[in-house]
Amino acid sequence: MTAEFTGWHVLAEFGGVDAALCDDLERLESALRESLIAAGVTICDVVHKKFEPQGVTVLALLSESHASIHTYPESGDIFVDVFTCGSIGAGASKAVELLRDALAPKDVRMQVIRRGHGSQRIEEPVGAGLTRIWDLHDVIVDTHTPFQHMIIARTEQGISLFSDDDRQSTEFSQVTYHEAMMVPAFVLAEKLDKVLIIGSGEGVASQMSVAAGATLVDHVDIDQLEVELCAEHLPYGYTRDELAAAVKGEGPIKVHYADGWDFLAEAERAGTRYDVIVIDLPDERVEDAQHNRLYEAEFLSRCRALLAPGGVLCAQAGCATMWRNETLKRSWQRFHEQFGTVVHYGSDEHEWSFLFGLAEEIDDPVGGMTDRLALLPYKPETIDARALERGAIEPHALRV
Repeated sequence: MTAEFTGWHVLAEFGGVDAALCDDLERLESALRESLIAAGVTICDVVHKKFEPQGVTVLALLSESHASIHTYPESGDIFVDVFTCGSIGAGASKAVELLRDALAPKDVRMQVIRRGHGSQRIEEPVGAGLTRIWDLHDVIVDTHTPFQHMIIARTEQGISLFSDDDRQSTEFSQVTYHEAMMVPAFVLAEKLDKVLIIGSGEGVASQMSVAAGATLVDHVDIDQLEVELCAEHLPYGYTRDELAAAVKGEGPIKVHYADGWDFLAEAERAGTRYDVIVIDLPDERVEDAQHNRLYEAEFLSRCRALLAPGGVLCAQAGCATMWRNETLKRSWQRFHEQFGTVVHYGSDEHEWSFLFGLAEEIDDPVGGMTDRLALLPYKPETIDARALERGAIEPHALRV
């Protein structure tokens, strides 16, 4: 398959068609021929079959591929399949529309599928029965690491990162996402010196932490290949040279290729304490998943034990939309069981929610956060005082 190859595959179901027409071979073949010719495709041959006691199949061999119809007179249904490629690719849609006009069905269901190397798609699960479709214009990386299926591709949102069919970040919106995750933690923490980041393979969170004043950032990610490919191909986050320096421990960012659970145990033995700890992993699953353990109560408790006085734990906590908020509800409950102060921040980017936990109970945490925001060395592009106040209002579903 060449990179230039592309095609349009149209699948249609015509319902409520006159029963006599569904069994009329000559009229059906004529309608198919006329529709294809009017759409600009080239017919090489047509074959047909009349079934007993009823029903018709007509198949057209095209220079551009094929077209077919199959009928069920007893129910008034006609199934249509047209695939065209090359410069006339979009002719498939035109042919089906013309055939619809000729056969006058009462109802139509139609699906258009782009095919070819340059038209790959990702169907991202959003909720029960819901998917978000991403059109990939140019696939840069498509590989299975030891831990996930990883894709980096050009989309309408710029160069984008996908993990197991979940969008992780895009060139267009990654600043909004990462600021929503990091800035509230920066201004809620009593001080900002040492930061631990678990996940967040792109490296943006580490770089923001240094820009905000951190002198040490321990960045822990179990998937070395993913981190390296992100540095090589993403136009945001680490460059390859920056990553190499961080792996060597040259500078404030130190990259550790390790399991987050194991790293916490080592930090506890060493007596290390952090002002901010960030959990930025693929979404917790409603169903069982291996990485869910890094969202659950025991892991949160171990993170809390490593916080310095006034330290903050931050976690990407899911989505506030009613069709996908089950994991957010779980996280909200866990955080309130673990922390004296819990702040929610709702991002403008794909409706993500982040939770921030402080062991100490404090009055008016958001007021203090807005005051500190003006003094923060890192100047956010997408968050100001009003955004903090708005984002801290937790969804109604968490308050009832």
